[in-house]
Amino acid sequence: MFIDQAKVHVKAGDGGNGCLSFRREKFIPKGGPDGGDGGDGGSVIFVTDPGLLTLVDFRYRRHLRARRGAHGEGAKRSGRRGADLVVSVPVGTIVRNAATGEVIADLAEVGQRATIAIGGRGGRGNARFATATHRAPRRADPGQPGGELQIEMELRLLADVGLVGLPNAGKSTLLRRISAARPKVGDYPFTTTEPTLGVVEIKGGGSFVVADLPGLIEGAHLGVGLGHAFLRHTARTRVLIHLVDASSPEDPVEGFGAIRRELGLYDPSLLERPSIVALNKMDLPEARARSADLVARFSALGMQALPISGATGEGLEALIHAAYGALARGPGRSTGPGIDREETSAGGKK
Repeated sequence: MFIDQAKVHVKAGDGGNGCLSFRREKFIPKGGPDGGDGGDGGSVIFVTDPGLLTLVDFRYRRHLRARRGAHGEGAKRSGRRGADLVVSVPVGTIVRNAATGEVIADLAEVGQRATIAIGGRGGRGNARFATATHRAPRRADPGQPGGELQIEMELRLLADVGLVGLPNAGKSTLLRRISAARPKVGDYPFTTTEPTLGVVEIKGGGSFVVADLPGLIEGAHLGVGLGHAFLRHTARTRVLIHLVDASSPEDPVEGFGAIRRELGLYDPSLLERPSIVALNKMDLPEARARSADLVARFSALGMQALPISGATGEGLEALIHAAYGALARGPGRSTGPGIDREETSAGGKK
């Protein structure tokens, strides 16, 4: 089951209370204040785990709570610090404050850590307030509450290349041909209902990750069809391969234009990504007959168009090398719109 969104309540541990105590022992008159400090509360920390691929664990785990700090005791004994709650999440997880929409953390690297809610500070015991002129303080501070907030988690797959196109354009068939991935294939629209990743090996060395993304239709930027289930995962791709059904009775160039419009309406920066057009289904006579004309029309739009066949493997080596070359020339992986890669913290201050 592929789950790429979750809403979770996060609570860091409260700090322990400081102790108000005086030393009382036989033959030791006026022993003085000896109340210890309370322990700090534990924080909630997210760390990325490459072994996790979805947010399915958070479908049922809706509350994350770190341990509170122990209270201070007499004889100047400080309370034990509350244990941090370290939570493993998939690489590519974005954490937002559900109330404000602010991005708390963008966890896009293996082993990356982010403090989501900070534990409360422990209170001071009365021994802390003793001075030469105030020898018997009757003051002890309570522990501070730990940070608490509702968060929204969103998973954006980390892929070098994204396969985009209208439903039934042949994206799943292509991914099966060029990698060991085995996405579902069928002769009907919306065969792909969840993203699938595959690793493409280059002859002579090198590789890259390709994502087969759910089909796109007009209005997807508003959530129509599979909508954001598709567009969300394009945000981190570095190169887009537009798969076009060259055998379609509809105009493939118009279909390509519809996809570009949806990409631009969702995130204008997607239109700046290096893109390659793959004219698919060259094994069919009607596609073969239109090939030269379509290559010329896409060339006039400034797009490189390569005739291929996902069914027979025709032209796939040229497509793979074109994608690999675009990756080599292009920038590093994008984090998507409005996302700061610096690690941040939320839900309280220490």
